[in-house]
Amino acid sequence: MQQVKHKMPEQAAEERRRNFNEVALGYEAETARAEAARCLQCKTAPCRQGCPVEVDIPKFIKHVKDGDFDAAIDEIKTKNNLPAVCGRVCPQEDQCEKFCIMGKKGEPVGIGRLERFAADCAMAKEREESAALPAEVLGKVAVIGAGPAGLTTAGDLARLGYKVTVFEALHAPGGVLMYGIPEFRLPKAIVQREIAALRKLGVDIQVNAVIGKSYTIDELLNEEGFDAVFIGTGAGLPHFMDIPGENLNGVYSANEFLTRVNLMKAYKFPQTGTPVRVGNRVAVIGAGNVAMDSARTALRLGAEKVYIVYRRSEDEMPARHEELEHAKEEGVEFRLLTAPVRVLGDDKGWVKGIECIKMELGEPDESGRRKPVPVEGSNYVLEVETVVMAIGQGPNPLVQDTTPGLAVNKRGNIVADEAGATSKAGVFAGGDIVTGAATVILAMGAGKKAAAKIHEYVQNKKAAR
Repeated sequence: MQQVKHKMPEQAAEERRRNFNEVALGYEAETARAEAARCLQCKTAPCRQGCPVEVDIPKFIKHVKDGDFDAAIDEIKTKNNLPAVCGRVCPQEDQCEKFCIMGKKGEPVGIGRLERFAADCAMAKEREESAALPAEVLGKVAVIGAGPAGLTTAGDLARLGYKVTVFEALHAPGGVLMYGIPEFRLPKAIVQREIAALRKLGVDIQVNAVIGKSYTIDELLNEEGFDAVFIGTGAGLPHFMDIPGENLNGVYSANEFLTRVNLMKAYKFPQTGTPVRVGNRVAVIGAGNVAMDSARTALRLGAEKVYIVYRRSEDEMPARHEELEHAKEEGVEFRLLTAPVRVLGDDKGWVKGIECIKMELGEPDESGRRKPVPVEGSNYVLEVETVVMAIGQGPNPLVQDTTPGLAVNKRGNIVADEAGATSKAGVFAGGDIVTGAATVILAMGAGKKAAAKIHEYVQNKKAAR
């Protein structure tokens, strides 16, 4: 049996670094069936331990192996409302594939690639949702935020028989799937098609609806007739370094940079009227997946030189290996063991460079990674016209500040138990707004648990009347 995954075709690096088309091109049917044949169909199914939404992985893979692709997607969709998204952006190497027995002597089965294949097959056939919905309406639930956690909660509750309204602050649903992940990794048409499938389940999505302004949580519960509220507002408030020069023109948070490119379609300029000027040289500060997305986006916007500036070494980088390798292949230059100390501007207030200092690694800090220590006298200037800060983000405080009785921690995240219950009756929360910035699939897992808890809460409440 083949010990490595079947290779997924992708655009050549020299070609893709100047376009926004999807990099990975997906399996053909024959390759998918061959990859599925590598699955040992373990009775204990250890891969399921690593799936936060509890997909029966061996079962759907067997359907792919047998060539029954409709059955494969039906099986996945019993647990996962966004399979085409998950097949593209989940960190499978740290989730399901991490537990695959095949990984002990070779490479694990390409579970994510097969999930993507099954979802894309269904989309290509424009296949409708096959699950029958309950005739009885069990209750009315509001979901705040149309990102992965909110959409998962909404889909699960709709399937149970609830009337669900999703309130989204931006002008398009999808949350980080729309504004944060570039087109070349996750085409927006894919996201919108999976959201359209949720709408067909009866989920009502209201955009440009800012909860905390349009309605408060208490108004939704006490005046608008909702039985419960789920908060899945994510982590959209960017962090900065608090160094001199961060207010200069040409300094972006990664959140703003990617939103302008993705959601406002700067990648389609001049067909759209929303350009993003990056100049010839760009520095991206940070080394997570968002930093890689920002750097690769800057290349595609026309920058000649794009630097990743990171204060630790490659071994400590938080980005997925695949994203790191893609960035290298496309020509992103890495300035490791380097930290910015100030952003330099010209006499018109525009960025002209960043002053950096070299670092060396000391003892491990509270994160377990070796602590970077400045090398005295090693300062130098990197000439750039654009700086993108990709060093993390926290929770937007609007909902928390307008909801009396809702407990938050010192970081501003909502306090909730494992099932999503908060300190306020009828209010549930999950995803990044509770845990801090994490992954799409973990947010979806939190949404599933919350949906089950909301169902229990609403039915108990009705039984007690």
